[in-house]
Amino acid sequence: MDKIQKLALGSIFIGAVVFGLKYAAYYITGSIALYSDALESVINVVTAVAAFLAVRVSAAPADANHPYGHHKVEYFSAVLEGVLIIVAALAILRESYYGFLSPKMIDAPMEGLAINAIAGVINAFWSWVLINRGRRMRSPALVADGRHLFTDVMTSAGVLIGLLLVPFTGWHWLDSALAALVAVNILWSGWGLMKESIGGLMDEALPETTLSRVREIIAVNAQGAIEAHDLRTRHAGRMTFIDFHLVVPGQMSVTDAHDICDRLERALKEDVKDALITIHVEPDNKAKHAGIVVL
Repeated sequence: MDKIQKLALGSIFIGAVVFGLKYAAYYITGSIALYSDALESVINVVTAVAAFLAVRVSAAPADANHPYGHHKVEYFSAVLEGVLIIVAALAILRESYYGFLSPKMIDAPMEGLAINAIAGVINAFWSWVLINRGRRMRSPALVADGRHLFTDVMTSAGVLIGLLLVPFTGWHWLDSALAALVAVNILWSGWGLMKESIGGLMDEALPETTLSRVREIIAVNAQGAIEAHDLRTRHAGRMTFIDFHLVVPGQMSVTDAHDICDRLERALKEDVKDALITIHVEPDNKAKHAGIVVL
């Protein structure tokens, strides 16, 4: 089991602990806002399981049916997480609506809020771990899970601050209003998650800053060639796919052309982690006099 899988497995455990604490806070107080917070934690557990399964499958080596590997499965996990977030938000909106119709007094608010605060601190720490490690290891599933947890942290903080005002103001409707705000925030988070994951499934190109760096590396390390054109890039989970055409002098030997390709692959892989590079070598009569000029 690699580090990514261990982190994903840890998310399941953390999610279960946080859900237990948040449900206890809701049980003590009867607050709809705390119920909404606990419900989101159920989604955290489900999506943590999905993320674990996704990174486990994505780590499998390429096979005859999947010659490019299984990396894209992590995007499916992130899309599923977005869908579940939206379902949770709709359920919370339903509860907040009924809460508006018949508001009630919150019981033992301070004890419940203290328990919920502890859960929030745990979530904040684990969110930071997932986002930082996920970016370092280039795992969309871990980053998506971390961002979802961070959204949970922010909404939990808002709920705590709002509920602290209820005993002092006597505004019992504030409990339902906070639950509705939590739901809207969760909906926005779910939409952002799905949009980003669908971009990965649709083979979006690398960001422009990374593309510029790739072009620069090719230009500097392709000595002996004439030009490079038709550069194409895409992400698939942790993998980055780079392919382009390399134009060389027509009289150049296969060995010399292969040496240039090897040099380019080494340079690109030093800068772009987990890169899979395909270079199509062409003779000089195929030059387009466009694309990347070799320095």
